[in-house]
Amino acid sequence: MSSQDVLQNASTLASYNVLLQVTFRVLTFLMNAFTLRFVSKELIGVVNVRLMLLYSTLVFLSREAFRRACLSGSSGPAHNWRQTVNLLWLTLPLGVVWASILVCVWLWLLEVPDPQDIPHYAPAVWLFALAALQELLVEPLWVLAQAHMFVRLKVVAESLAMVAKCLLTVVLVVLAPEWGLYIFSAAQLVYTGFLVLCYGIYFARFLGSEEANKKGFPINCVGDLLPHSATGERAVDWTLARLTWSFFKQSFLKQLLTEGERYVMTFLNVLSFGEQGVYDIVNNLGSMVARFVFLPIEDSFYVFFAKVLQRGRAVQSQKQEDVSMAAEVLECLLRLVVVMGLVVMVFGYAYSHLALDVYGGSLLSSGAGPVLLRCYSCYVLMLAVNGVTECFVFAAMSQEEVDQYNVVMLALSVSFLLLSYVLTWWAGAVGFILANCLNMGLRILHSLVYIQRYFQAGPWAPLRGLLPSPALLLALALSAVVTALSEGAFCCDGGWLRRLAHMAVGALCLLAVLITTLLTETQLVHFVRTQLRPRPRDKST
Repeated sequence: MSSQDVLQNASTLASYNVLLQVTFRVLTFLMNAFTLRFVSKELIGVVNVRLMLLYSTLVFLSREAFRRACLSGSSGPAHNWRQTVNLLWLTLPLGVVWASILVCVWLWLLEVPDPQDIPHYAPAVWLFALAALQELLVEPLWVLAQAHMFVRLKVVAESLAMVAKCLLTVVLVVLAPEWGLYIFSAAQLVYTGFLVLCYGIYFARFLGSEEANKKGFPINCVGDLLPHSATGERAVDWTLARLTWSFFKQSFLKQLLTEGERYVMTFLNVLSFGEQGVYDIVNNLGSMVARFVFLPIEDSFYVFFAKVLQRGRAVQSQKQEDVSMAAEVLECLLRLVVVMGLVVMVFGYAYSHLALDVYGGSLLSSGAGPVLLRCYSCYVLMLAVNGVTECFVFAAMSQEEVDQYNVVMLALSVSFLLLSYVLTWWAGAVGFILANCLNMGLRILHSLVYIQRYFQAGPWAPLRGLLPSPALLLALALSAVVTALSEGAFCCDGGWLRRLAHMAVGALCLLAVLITTLLTETQLVHFVRTQLRPRPRDKST
């Protein structure tokens, strides 16, 4: 597969992932807005912070390192998929070990919610851990699908799973609200069950088919998906296993950074369950763009960079055409996420109060909610830049550099936890966002230094993507002033007509920014039109 084909596949994967994440967030957005009318904010805090932290920690620590290692160089002719599949099955026993440890911590070391207010906590912990283990069953299939760009499979499987989860949650919240945490536990089990079912059915039909043989798919039958080894061959590739271990040490630290505020809330009790619920809702609203646009781009283009670049080798010793393409793509991605991040920051500041009032009423729009969302709007810009820069850095680093970066991640993790505790004690929930901003800034700085050194031997300068055109910056600055004045004049206690007037002002300003982008960012517009727009694919994808 040529580099151009890899780029097209990665671009298609990113665009479909964006559509998938948009669907996810819209469904979750509507479900949360509905359930807020039926359950308490304390229950929301336990589910979305305490239990989902258990689930995400177990899944991330069990599979993230395997994913990153097994997708590196997965398109090479010498790649042994039998050994890769064997290695991927280790995620399940590793998950069982993590589940045993984490369940004990969640049940016996953490503060247990009042059973009168939040019943069925202990069974819910076990059920969320079971849901995580159930999702790990699909890991070998997921990596195979990702490496071979089976885009539609992921979209269909995860969309069906999310729809099933949302429908079950809404029905049970209305019909049996007294079930409490059982509702959300059952919904999570249904979600992971649908994932396993969809991937299993697809590969059972695809393997051994004429289409699979035509494409030279490396797995011939369902039995080849189970752990096994050929005579005289090692069960796993030890080079890949060592790379996995390096990523495992890094993934532990990355998870600590990614979910740091939830760990602080959970283990240090700096906020009540109700305050945790409000913070989590605001956090989900503020991170919608990061989750359904930036994260899919990061995941998809990590595959592109990992396939096009040779890990740990200087640019002079690689194909210059591939390096040039990687530099150009990196510049366009940086420009794209910076522009989108600036738009979120500008309009998020003026429309935070209105968004929370419409979404959750006075429960969210009163108190610290609007301030939290405004701060998060600024943080989104840093999330955007960090996602793309680390996406490139992790794909280009050698194993030795990955190990060295683990030390940096350890220092960042410790500093972040200390900053979170101190700033939360000083500024409440806003302190979490401030600590995240400081920590993210240090991570971005490290990545920028690496990228600058990586390309310094050639004519490429992908970091130019961090600077939008002056005309666009001016349009954004004017929009920030106009929308701030509009909020003071129209929002948010004067009825719906005044709110609509505020929304109309924002729509006109956003239109002006979009027109300016189209006129001044021609390279970016061309990249989006040619690479990030979904294009028809064959049935296997």
